[in-house]
Amino acid sequence: MSTLSDLQGTHWKGTAELWVDPLGNDVENCGCTISIEEGIVRYTWSYQGKSQVGSITLREGAAELTDTWHSPEPMKCRPVPDAWGLFQVLGKYGPQSDWAWRTALSLRTPTDELVLQMTNITPWGEEARAVRMVCQRQP
Repeated sequence: MSTLSDLQGTHWKGTAELWVDPLGNDVENCGCTISIEEGIVRYTWSYQGKSQVGSITLREGAAELTDTWHSPEPMKCRPVPDAWGLFQVLGKYGPQSDWAWRTALSLRTPTDELVLQMTNITPWGEEARAVRMVCQRQP
């Protein structure tokens, strides 16, 4: 089983899916990249032709998410205990921090695909898919 440390220095390229309609049925597709550095996952994508960038900075017991479209101001996050995959973090946002945003990074085996998935969580607990990036390792 791989760890995030095992992937340090790797670069990935693939396709991103973004669900923007309220019912979560219509998807926007674009190209995307992910790179893994020591303690930081950086990614790029686009929406309606405009480039977007984001990062998840991991620290002991905490994380911070920034994304030019989803969260231009850094969102403080905390690790999700006992989560599957390489990591999962959860941040709160909204007028009274009553909404949540969960970000997960997984390595699919044996296909060696890196998957970055983001889920929006309403104040009443309903989860809606927001973003999924599926990437293949680049040389």
